[in-house]
Amino acid sequence: MDFDTIEIPFSPKELGPEEIEGVVEEIVFENPDTGFFVAKLRRHQENNVVLIVGKSFPLSVGASIKAYGNWVIHPRYGLQFQVIRAEMLLPSSAEAIYKFLSSGAIPGIGPGYARRIINTFREDVLYVLNHEPEKLERVSGLGKNRARKIAEAWREQRDQFETMLTLQQYNISPSLANKIYKVYGNKTLICLREDPYKLANEVQGIGFKTADKIAKDMGLDLSNPSRIEAGIKYVLQEGENDGHVFLYEEGLLNSTSTLLELPIDSIVPVYQSLIESQKLVRDGDAVYLPFHYNIEMENVLHLQRIFFGASALPKGLPIDEFLSESHPNLPQLNEEQRSALRVALNSKISVVTGGPGTGKTTLIKTLVAFLREYPIRIALTAPTGRAGKQMESVTGHPASTIHRLLEFNPQTGKPMRDRDNPICADFLIVDETSMVDHVLLYYLLRAVPTTTHIVFVGDVDQLPSVGPGNVLSDLIMSGVFPVTRLKEVFRQSAESGIITNAHRINRGEFPEFNQKDFFFIRRVDSASALTTLLHIVVERIPQRFGYDPIKDIQVLAPLRRGDVGVHHLNLQLQDRLNSEGVRIPHTPFRIGDKVMQIRNNYEKEVFNGDVGIIVDADEDTGLIQVLFEGGNLVVYSLEQTEQLALAYSATVHKSQGCEYPVVILLMLPQHYLLLQRNVLYTAVTRAKKMVTIIGSPNAIQKALKTTQSVRRNTRLNDRLRSAFKINPVT
Repeated sequence: MDFDTIEIPFSPKELGPEEIEGVVEEIVFENPDTGFFVAKLRRHQENNVVLIVGKSFPLSVGASIKAYGNWVIHPRYGLQFQVIRAEMLLPSSAEAIYKFLSSGAIPGIGPGYARRIINTFREDVLYVLNHEPEKLERVSGLGKNRARKIAEAWREQRDQFETMLTLQQYNISPSLANKIYKVYGNKTLICLREDPYKLANEVQGIGFKTADKIAKDMGLDLSNPSRIEAGIKYVLQEGENDGHVFLYEEGLLNSTSTLLELPIDSIVPVYQSLIESQKLVRDGDAVYLPFHYNIEMENVLHLQRIFFGASALPKGLPIDEFLSESHPNLPQLNEEQRSALRVALNSKISVVTGGPGTGKTTLIKTLVAFLREYPIRIALTAPTGRAGKQMESVTGHPASTIHRLLEFNPQTGKPMRDRDNPICADFLIVDETSMVDHVLLYYLLRAVPTTTHIVFVGDVDQLPSVGPGNVLSDLIMSGVFPVTRLKEVFRQSAESGIITNAHRINRGEFPEFNQKDFFFIRRVDSASALTTLLHIVVERIPQRFGYDPIKDIQVLAPLRRGDVGVHHLNLQLQDRLNSEGVRIPHTPFRIGDKVMQIRNNYEKEVFNGDVGIIVDADEDTGLIQVLFEGGNLVVYSLEQTEQLALAYSATVHKSQGCEYPVVILLMLPQHYLLLQRNVLYTAVTRAKKMVTIIGSPNAIQKALKTTQSVRRNTRLNDRLRSAFKINPVT
């Protein structure tokens, strides 16, 4: 019987809510990845056996439980009790204890020994197990070793039961209680009573707000210093999620006061203590978590080290001769590109920035072609696999993601390459630098030899990195490194409505729509916009232009939430584009779905933003196969599918570094929080062949006018100027 294919709810004929009690006689099926179980329960009063099903509730044979739920009639498996919530009770009867002992949970103990134990102690068996386990040695044939194993297993089981029971009294769900117990074991209650806010840092899936709720239910004083400390750190971490490296002191204290609903006067003493104990770093009016402060300072030192260090390049390279010669396999460079090439070869660190069609890729190709004529070790890298593959295809030289270049260790989540084990490169080109956050910059810089040249390439007008910092902008604005701004749009690129309009948008001008590759459909309300979007994705564009609606078309929206947010759009598009896909139990996915990796997985070598298609799911093993672009086939367990999200639609931020044949962008008044010029610009520049904007002219106009998005708090720019103590390079 394939129980793992059961879906909850069953859409059954419900027979009404009820509460039942009993002893688990048998675990018929259990999936440790999802917590889904099917078990046989012998009810106390009725003394009959029923089938119960549920999720995320740790069970063992012999466990006594009280379960609340519904009787349901499944069309295939018949009458079952669907558990909504449950409480675990310690086994109290000799029969329940017998079930536990004979379940096979203790190696070497089966029904025979279990029955001997019950017959030896009868009604005193519970007391012996709890208080005098050494008496188990009296049981015929049991022996000292088996007796010890039984005592240990019973004690562990009892500790878990008692812990779970206590956690339930604090309104902690069984699934959450199980996660907590897996981390702390029989020390769970001690850890929680000492500091429930540890959960936010040490248990995956629990954040500050969940830990705070648990603490309140446990009766913790709202002005407890551990709560205030956790609140301050939470506000700083939320700032990090918004891209800030630090927060200003006044804003930090005000936000913490609002979060905790406490006066600032009660927060300041704890805050001062954190500063004194160096758990926080205060630099003027800026407050950092030590990790980010140290990284910002280290980045400055590494940039100094490399910039002023000796060069690995041979002296007297014939740059001008190369530029004056004709190269049949290379495009002709304009004067801006020639200048950038000279600077890159003569300066240890330089920056190249420019919009679409201005020749950044052409410059990289020519630079690599020049360097390959000499014994110079070249490394090409980018934050995303797609950008790396693009560099490799254009230059003919191997390229990789930054993570792969640095050889990130799957176990530690940190790179193998560092100052003591540097990368093998005399010349390093980093593309799509706008996507590099200051943590990734740190890992990269510390692995770069002092003699290496670095060229940072990117479009500074795009959205900044998802992670904290504003690296490309800071490198440019510091004025200490030579910067080449590519402004001339090449003739072939100028014929593209996408590239022409990207530059118009960047200048704050309203885009010019056409009937070739840049379309606009006026919709003001979300309902009509959604209807239109579904029609053109599913029918209009595939029929008229021949694009595949799943592989070629990418829907983008500024926000995740709302009826025209990414989450709702994905569900709607999944129903339209993959309605026949076989559902994968206990996940939101179907075979054939377009999915995105939403966090870095170094072991599987898939990274945040990678897109693929679910090609298979094995019902027996629970394993799911995803084929990513480039042919990388990755296998996930059900638990690991939390790393995936539907990708028919994505936020503009998530689309950074990606290119799609067709982009459909929603720009509506409901998106007002993110109606910004760089959001519109980034979305448009993701398309290679066609852009369609669905929305209102007013929303587009607001985006064009909004150039001052929330400024990211970072001091890399200022620290570079101060550290270099030289006149800014122009």
